[in-house]
Amino acid sequence: MDFTAFPKIELHLHLDCSISYKVAEALRPGLSRAAFRDTFMAPPKCRDLAEFLSYAQAGIRLLQDERSLRLVTLDLLEQLAAEQVLYAEIRFAPLLHTQAGLSAEAVMDTVTSSLAEGQQQTGVKAGLILCTLRSFNEAQGLQTAALAQQYRENGVLGFDIAGDEAGYPLSPHVAAFEAVHQAGLPATAHAGEARGASSVRQTLEQLKVQRIGHGVRSVEDKAVLQLLRRNNIHLEICPTSNVQTGIYETLAGHKVDWFYRNGYPLSINTDGRTLVGVSLSEEYQKLHRAFGWGAAEFRQCNLHAVDAAFLPGDQKRALKSAIEAGY
Repeated sequence: MDFTAFPKIELHLHLDCSISYKVAEALRPGLSRAAFRDTFMAPPKCRDLAEFLSYAQAGIRLLQDERSLRLVTLDLLEQLAAEQVLYAEIRFAPLLHTQAGLSAEAVMDTVTSSLAEGQQQTGVKAGLILCTLRSFNEAQGLQTAALAQQYRENGVLGFDIAGDEAGYPLSPHVAAFEAVHQAGLPATAHAGEARGASSVRQTLEQLKVQRIGHGVRSVEDKAVLQLLRRNNIHLEICPTSNVQTGIYETLAGHKVDWFYRNGYPLSINTDGRTLVGVSLSEEYQKLHRAFGWGAAEFRQCNLHAVDAAFLPGDQKRALKSAIEAGY
């Protein structure tokens, strides 16, 4: 089946991990496709999450001025439009893009204005989730939280923590999540990826999030599964990425079908289109081959995604109607 024309929602999508060859070559003239592949795309199998994340550095290094940030934002919306993504929540860590002298506010001004421009050009609806990183200190986390609040009228919808889950503790980031919680901003968090179910429990207990990025290792602890169900926590599942980082040996061994069949709300996402080397339509195709998923399963996952989106009710109702019409 060709899933390109199916309407889609994507909730877990990293801006700096979704640089197309077209944009990379425009910013680095003469870059060959082979060099792009070797530099910007992680191998199909990594030793662990830390190795996988090391391949994200090429994109971060490239996106250090207004032109590059504008081009990558506009291009990502074009990628989404090409495969009928109706709505996307795009996440990035603004402090990572200040290495060449841009202020965090200049980064935010560029990305938010480019996002508005791209939405108008493509018709794709999109919002931003700002990420603090596990490797950041408390002050950097609080600065990112302040940016999220400052730009919430300019497209910022929520807050996240990303990075090497196994390598850094959660404690320095509790204050940032408390700040956005007090401000009424919703939040998600990467957990249950490089560490097991205990990381998901700790994240839910300390950060007050509505969603978990990945979260698949929750299956290792029945009590954590009960916690997910009791709190109606949505899982942003990225199947190919999870195989790439070594959580699963093969896609056929992934627990996404188990979570779906047991009624856990979840969405299907790419994580980072270039870093992972997959489009959302290709993710659907892989799940079709591995588990026999078709229109019924993808319709339900997209309706779950709308329910979990960081949007007001009227916008959710409009998206649900579009999903229902498309399926």
